[in-house]
Amino acid sequence: MSDDDRTKERQQQAAAVEMQASGRGELSQAELDELVASSDTGARTPPGAVGKLILGVALCWSLFQLWIASPLPFMLNFGIISATDARAVHLAFALFLAFMAYPAEKSPFQLVLGVGVPVLLSGLFIYAAPGSMPIWWIALAGAGVIAAILLGSPKSRVPPWEWALALMGVAVTMYVFVFSDELGSRVGAPITRDLIVAVIGILLLLEATRRSLGPALMIVATVFLVYAFLGPYMPSIIAHGGNSLTEVANHQWVTTEGVFGIALGVSTSFVFLFVLFGALLDKAGAGNYFIQVAFSLMGHLRGGPAKAAVVSSAMTGLISGSSIANVVTTGTFTIPLMKKVGFSSEKAGAVEVASSVNGQIMPPVMGAAAFLMVEYVGIPYFDVVKHAFLPATISYIALVYIVHLEAMKAGMEGLPRSYTPPPMLQRLLSAAFIIAGVCALSLIVYYTMGWIRPAFGSSAPYVVFALLGAAYVGLLWVASREEPLQIDDPNAPVTALPLPGPTVRSGLHFILPVVVLVWALMVDRLSPGLSAFWATAYMIFILLTQRPLMVLLRGMDRTGNRTTGRALRSGADDLVDGLISGARNMIGIGIATATAGIIVGAVSQTGVGSALADVVEVLSGGNLLAILGLTAVLSLILGMGLPTTANYIVVSALLAPVIVTLGQQNGLIVPLIAVHLFVFYFGIMADVTPPVGLASFAAAAVSGGDPIKTGVVAFGYSLRTAALPFLFIFNTDLLLIDVGWLQGIFVFITATVAMLLFAAATQGWFLVRNRFYETILLLLIAFTIFRPGFFWGYAFPAFEERPGTEFVQALEGSEVGDGLRLRIAGLNDIGNPVEFTALLPVPPGETGEERLAASGIELITDGDRVMIDNVAFDSPAQAAGLDWDQTILAVNAPTAAPSRYWIYIPAFLLLAVVVWLQRRREGPGQAPADTRKGPRHA
Repeated sequence: MSDDDRTKERQQQAAAVEMQASGRGELSQAELDELVASSDTGARTPPGAVGKLILGVALCWSLFQLWIASPLPFMLNFGIISATDARAVHLAFALFLAFMAYPAEKSPFQLVLGVGVPVLLSGLFIYAAPGSMPIWWIALAGAGVIAAILLGSPKSRVPPWEWALALMGVAVTMYVFVFSDELGSRVGAPITRDLIVAVIGILLLLEATRRSLGPALMIVATVFLVYAFLGPYMPSIIAHGGNSLTEVANHQWVTTEGVFGIALGVSTSFVFLFVLFGALLDKAGAGNYFIQVAFSLMGHLRGGPAKAAVVSSAMTGLISGSSIANVVTTGTFTIPLMKKVGFSSEKAGAVEVASSVNGQIMPPVMGAAAFLMVEYVGIPYFDVVKHAFLPATISYIALVYIVHLEAMKAGMEGLPRSYTPPPMLQRLLSAAFIIAGVCALSLIVYYTMGWIRPAFGSSAPYVVFALLGAAYVGLLWVASREEPLQIDDPNAPVTALPLPGPTVRSGLHFILPVVVLVWALMVDRLSPGLSAFWATAYMIFILLTQRPLMVLLRGMDRTGNRTTGRALRSGADDLVDGLISGARNMIGIGIATATAGIIVGAVSQTGVGSALADVVEVLSGGNLLAILGLTAVLSLILGMGLPTTANYIVVSALLAPVIVTLGQQNGLIVPLIAVHLFVFYFGIMADVTPPVGLASFAAAAVSGGDPIKTGVVAFGYSLRTAALPFLFIFNTDLLLIDVGWLQGIFVFITATVAMLLFAAATQGWFLVRNRFYETILLLLIAFTIFRPGFFWGYAFPAFEERPGTEFVQALEGSEVGDGLRLRIAGLNDIGNPVEFTALLPVPPGETGEERLAASGIELITDGDRVMIDNVAFDSPAQAAGLDWDQTILAVNAPTAAPSRYWIYIPAFLLLAVVVWLQRRREGPGQAPADTRKGPRHA
């Protein structure tokens, strides 16, 4: 799932207020299920035929997405649908289900907003309409939407006016599908019918957004539409000529620049299948398996349930990106157990919030943002995952450490084990043998696959499937030797933890679909859509077969079925439920990506991006750190009301190019992927941050704690996630950019140590409670390890600045592959003078002149002034942003400075001093603040 499916803020607050006012503390399971339904799937499933229709349409949506993602249409030469047409059908399903499954909220604010937006936009459409257009159509469309809102939206049934909205939503989106050829022939010159369809479509899309995602995204999209029409009346710094209804309708609805743009295309091609894959995997029982494995392995440690919550959320984050679903799914089990070992309600909820929200930064899904980055950044999906992996892993390790520190502060103990663990040496040897076995198995599989394909040719896929089937049956046989995992009651007394070995073995077959997915993405380098299709197809095979096979192997499946026929029917029911759940989880994502397309379309049509760069530069004074701070604050503010994916789309469209441009002007080359990850990280932080903090309200509903206090504590736990984006902007090694394997391992180890020290500083506890100067020293050490070049550069500058006239000599004196940083003066896109820094890789060549030619540059020297006379097409110089008539002001050439990592020696010596200081205070007399109550345990 993805966090794009949101519960409205006011519903969350009302639930929390009702919960506390009633004095019950924690919500019942039925109320929690309702909370998730209102967020992830829509809270309305009426009884009878209408409810079955909603489920049937959701099922058809999943089947449609599987069809267009599969190779079958091309093999059968039937049902081939273009990418643009598929987007239209995708949005038609999303709009229909949004109106059918999401009843509109009846609060006064929502009512005023729901009526006000159609009134405002109808007036603007009439104002900007061409004289030949019958404007009464616009008034009629607006009046229809307003009337449907005023008539109300009951939760128990779908009234006729909402049927009308749903069917009209299908009609205006399918118009793009049915008349796609005609629309393609008149791009830029829409006819009256096109304008009417666009007007109705935009009004319906915004109302569907209000219902399924809350008011924030609707308001932001409306503001951008107003800006597009009323450009001449805006402040001078962001003013533009204004657009007519013909221009806006053509851009937003007829072309693929607006609603049917990249974001909706990613939702159609990639995101749906990954969400569906996660829903099917969870329906098969993998979610409960991940939780049980985490508890069996970590429950005995200090604060064990909290550590297990972090690990289980990390594992579910591999297949899910929904914060609220992770909180409620894992939290109903983990939060009561955390409270039993001594965590307060707020801290237990905060740990679950911090770990669940981080599920969105965990590859391969990343809450759908990974696939958007592929399109926006223009790099392969494999590279996105590679860059995102290290920060996500470090963040989770640091959260486990934070939990450990909290447990140390409170003198907590873990849950009791039902067995006597073997000696530490034996456990280490066992772990080493397991790791070695997994590595050996991975190598065998890798080389076997490399042999199968050339050996069997076109029959290779059948051989691979047969081997997968054999592995699946073998792992099922292993699972059948163990007792089936049951969903435990977290409120029941905990007498002992489950045994790790049997728990792990009972569900190893759930790993196979994930292996298929990762193999297709990382090894075979298939497209994300095709990779997700094959993983989903294999997941369907498992759902249909695991119950009957388990009956044959064990005598019954996990729910007690003892006949293969009944088990097969249960498996088919699971499959249908998973297909429906996957589609209903996608409603909000489809609506969010389409509405975000309105914002992106307005940005591209009005050119507000370049104007915004001027605004940001004025506000920040040109300081890059201030620019990043403004971007972080804007991402947090937008994220308080926008789904994460929509927030990422909006802020990346507005500010990512600004950060890159202003960074170049300030002498810092910021890779585009680093900027996009920066924006994304602060977008997910909004789910934690009070006063909205959607995930914090959900956790408080489970724990019975105060939602605002839960959010404040969770924000403190999430400071490590907020610090990482600033660090990888200035130290791109953390993103494994141009880093080899050995250096990558070194960076991982040192960055993890630094993040643990940062966590110890922010939590006020290392070996014992920190004194203020120890906290300062820990922060200084952590910063030095994260950015080793910061202090080292003062003593040994990494670059030597030389005048532009020595450009050729600098090329000759540098190593091939080094990056020369050129300070350039020229003109920007709108003709204003600008200075920026360009990074030019040094190409091969014997002399400086040969390297200059290989770079694709021709120079003119006029005294002390060096100008670029020509830049060859598709040359390294053009890729670096160089152009003719630019002046080379200075050249920063790499120097033979000692390695910046030498700074680690004084940093670790300083750490040794901190350890010595704290060890002096450690001992029998040193006890946690609350140990007079005795150690806490279950």
